[in-house]
Amino acid sequence: MKQTNHQFFDFLDFNTDLTKEEGVSKLWKACKPIDIVQYQLGVMLTVPFQCQILSNDIAPDFDVPKKDYNLYLRAYGDKILRVSIGFEKEVVLESPMLQMAEDIQEVKLNIQKSKNQWIVKDNNGITRAVFDLSHPEIDHWSDLLPAPEETMQATFYPDGKKAVKVSAYDQFFPGRMDAMCLSFIEKHDTPSKATMSFHAKPDEKFVGTGERFSKMDLSGNTFQLKNQDGQGVNNKRTYKNIPFYLSSEMYGLFLHTSTYCKFSMADFSTRSVQLLVEEPVMDVFLIGEETPEKIIHQYKKITGFPTLPPLWSYGIWMSRMTYFSEEEVNTICGRLRREDFPCDVIHLDTGWFKTDWLCEWKFNAERFPDPKRFVSNLKQNGYRVSLWQMPYISEDAEQYEEAMANNYIGKLNAEVMKGGSNFSNLDYAGSIDFTYPKAVEWYKNLLRELLEMGVTCIKTDFGEEIHLDANYHNMTSESLNNLYALLYQKAAFEVTKEVTGDGIIWARAGWSGCQRYPIHWGGDAAASWDGMAGSLKGGLHLGLSGFGFWSHDVPGFHGVPNFMNSVIPDDLYVRWTQFGVFTSHIRYHGTSKREPYYYPKIADVIRKWWKLRYALLPYILQESEKATTSGFPVIRALLMHYPKDKMVWHIDDQYCFGDDFLVAPMMNSENKRDVYLPDGNWINFFTGEEVASDGWIKDFEVDLMDMPVWVKKGAVIPIYPEAVNCTDDMDLSKTTTIKIDKYFKGIWKHLNFIK
Repeated sequence: MKQTNHQFFDFLDFNTDLTKEEGVSKLWKACKPIDIVQYQLGVMLTVPFQCQILSNDIAPDFDVPKKDYNLYLRAYGDKILRVSIGFEKEVVLESPMLQMAEDIQEVKLNIQKSKNQWIVKDNNGITRAVFDLSHPEIDHWSDLLPAPEETMQATFYPDGKKAVKVSAYDQFFPGRMDAMCLSFIEKHDTPSKATMSFHAKPDEKFVGTGERFSKMDLSGNTFQLKNQDGQGVNNKRTYKNIPFYLSSEMYGLFLHTSTYCKFSMADFSTRSVQLLVEEPVMDVFLIGEETPEKIIHQYKKITGFPTLPPLWSYGIWMSRMTYFSEEEVNTICGRLRREDFPCDVIHLDTGWFKTDWLCEWKFNAERFPDPKRFVSNLKQNGYRVSLWQMPYISEDAEQYEEAMANNYIGKLNAEVMKGGSNFSNLDYAGSIDFTYPKAVEWYKNLLRELLEMGVTCIKTDFGEEIHLDANYHNMTSESLNNLYALLYQKAAFEVTKEVTGDGIIWARAGWSGCQRYPIHWGGDAAASWDGMAGSLKGGLHLGLSGFGFWSHDVPGFHGVPNFMNSVIPDDLYVRWTQFGVFTSHIRYHGTSKREPYYYPKIADVIRKWWKLRYALLPYILQESEKATTSGFPVIRALLMHYPKDKMVWHIDDQYCFGDDFLVAPMMNSENKRDVYLPDGNWINFFTGEEVASDGWIKDFEVDLMDMPVWVKKGAVIPIYPEAVNCTDDMDLSKTTTIKIDKYFKGIWKHLNFIK
């Protein structure tokens, strides 16, 4: 991007050489609405659009007649307003992204007209939108510049209180606009893109938009919402883009689309949030509520709530890339038990197939001669088995001919078949077509055979990208790319639930609606302090985007600088373990050894923290249940509990763990960090010391055994009071509680079974 002074180029992606756009692209900008009528339960406005001259300065082309399009308003309950317009393409009211809660019902809207404004109210008489038809007040003295161009002036009240205004006059002068209220772009005389802008206040903050590896306040950033292999957690690429944001002004916006889009968060213009979607439809849900949690709750009522993962999933998961044989797995599982490391899941990554990375959904017959017996024996020892796989078919795969013959994969043309890989190690022939019901059932049957032999979880890796040069049954590749994660994960989740009774997958990609199918993890983080910090940022923004459950690879996925072979520092392993203990789910995974006994200097410390994890499971389960019915995730940005504290809208290296804990992971080798304690009385979880918060604690220092964690004074924390090997040993009726008061002397003293 070359920055200019022109909206044409900087946000709308026009070629700076406008001669190359002549006859190809046209911009049409909304004018003042000319009519409003009842339409079913909602209302419909007729909005004229004026073509703009292709020039550096934006100006109306009066030689081209206006075009009229219909803008629809629909109200869902008393908190949600839907604003939709299609440009020669119908707005799709239902999609896989939407899973409306039963209490989200459309309510009737009514119209009140006067000369200078149209007011839209619901049946309770609450104002939900106002369209201003008046002319700007002027005191004329100069003709040096033209008068402002006609535009649409609208204020939406999603909850009848919060005013969300379109950006009617975000400009320097009429020819130099920084944002437009509503517009669309034609390519070869056919509408192809749509844009909409909303006013942003000078101190407004924005969060969400998916797994964003960025600072907490996203204002001043522009993001392309196109799922990609993130290749780490320290860049703008991300595995999970979610077209939803939350404003500090207490409204949320969900852009209902699966096509590529762009969000400018008060970036191209500090006065506007701007949306650009690469389809000729703009379908926006505006949510008004009193708190961030309530806004996200309403968003989840639109797109769905996560189900509660099974108890065993909250235990320790052990993995690396990869285990290659039954003997190797049995040796690891046996040693963990002998050395008193509690663990629930053993994950087999890429090496359980006949050929490493060649996904055929079948165990290698030589290295795993009796998979059913192998899985059963592990289960008897308290281990569930999780298996890696991917949604791409290789030409060398056993299933390739069947998949091609039955159109189960998107068909690539011959010119792009070779070298069209999504992953550099293999040349995959195509992506499974989850828009095709027969392909979905075929895929489910591949997993069903594994699940019926006792496997309990499928790692639905990849899915961020598909073969774009392929044809799919019911969707264009561009519209499918972002949505693919949802269709892929839905299929795997459904068959797992059907066969095992447990609703769970282990997923990397994401789009709106994927939160219904937990668990998602943060991708391929570097095994470094930077990787740890980036992981947490991504997890916090994901929680602010409707996801309840989230994990990360402990202690980072890949080495630095040697991707496969760099040594993991002991302190990083411990500190990332501590972070994992206070996450909804905890899995060890990476390119080299991750088992704790390979780190003898710290193995005893790790064992102690693993046992603490199991002691905390009753509390984690309690908070997990809230994530299935509320707007809260298990790990929460501080702003979800303290939204009126402006400081917390900038904090991305601490979080609330459920209702009661404040966690500040140590992310350096100095064993000290600054910690912000919001207003309240806090008790150190490891020492029992009380702090009446007055804000920042500078250079808070703890040794490697402890961690900066506080609990609200007066909290009652459910605890499991016995040591266990795995969750199969737990009888939750034995759960006890610890009162966090003046008698609390630190958790280690209360858990005398942890040595």
